Amino acid sequence: MNSLPQILYTISYMALPLLLAMVLHEYAHGWVANRYGDATARLQGRLTLNPLAHVDPFGTVILPLLCLLIPGGFFLGWAKPVPVNPAQLRNPRRDMALVAAAGPGMNLLLAIASAVTLSLILTIDPTLTAYWPPQPGMGPRRDLLGMFLLPLAAMALYSVFINILLMMFNLIPIPPLDGGRVLTSLLPARSAMALSRLEPYGMLIIVGLIMLDPQIHVIRTITGTLVNVMASSILSTVLQ
Repeated sequence: MNSLPQILYTISYMALPLLLAMVLHEYAHGWVANRYGDATARLQGRLTLNPLAHVDPFGTVILPLLCLLIPGGFFLGWAKPVPVNPAQLRNPRRDMALVAAAGPGMNLLLAIASAVTLSLILTIDPTLTAYWPPQPGMGPRRDLLGMFLLPLAAMALYSVFINILLMMFNLIPIPPLDGGRVLTSLLPARSAMALSRLEPYGMLIIVGLIMLDPQIHVIRTITGTLVNVMASSILSTVLQ
C-alpha cells in the first residue's frame, strides 16, 4: 500500500486535472446533444461547468482514491452521466454517435492543451526540468516563479496522461461507455440491437474484467501501452 504522504502528494497534483477532465467530458456530451436538438441536459441544469452538477460521489471521489491506495492498481473513475434523449435528436443514429464521441474528443483536446501549457511553462523556466518529476521530500524551489510554475507543470503533465487514459477507457466498445454507443450507432440495426442489450450489464462486465486483470495483466498491459504511447507522442510533438 502506498504511504499516506505519497498518496496526499499525488492527490495534490492529480485532483484538479482529473476533476476538469471529467467535468468537461460530460459538458461536451451535453453541449453536442443540445446542438443537435436534445435540450435535456440544459433543461436539467447539467449544461454547466459547475463541478457540483457533475460529481458522482463514488465514481468521482471514492473510487479514484481507492485506486491510489492499491499499489499498481487500475485507475478508474467517472462523473455523473449527462442525460441524453436520443428521440429528441434530429438524426438519432448519426447524432447519438456524435454525442458519444464528444466526451473522448474533449479529453483528447484537453491532453493536447495540457501539453501546450507544459511547453509554455518550460519555455518560461527551462530549469524546471531539474526538479522533474517532482517527488515527496524533493527540495522545493524557493523562488516565487519556481514555486508557482512547478506545481502547474506537474498538473499539466498529469493532465496529459489522465485525459488520454479517460479517452481510451471511454472508447472501449461496450455500452454504456462512449465507444459502445458509437459502435451501436454505426452497426446495422440487428447487430446494434444485440449490442445495446449489453448496456445494463456493461459496467459489471468491465469491473469484472478489471478485478480479474491483476491475475493476467492483459488490460493493464494493453491500456498502459496505449496510454503511454499516445501521451508520449503528444508530449514529444509539442515539446520538441
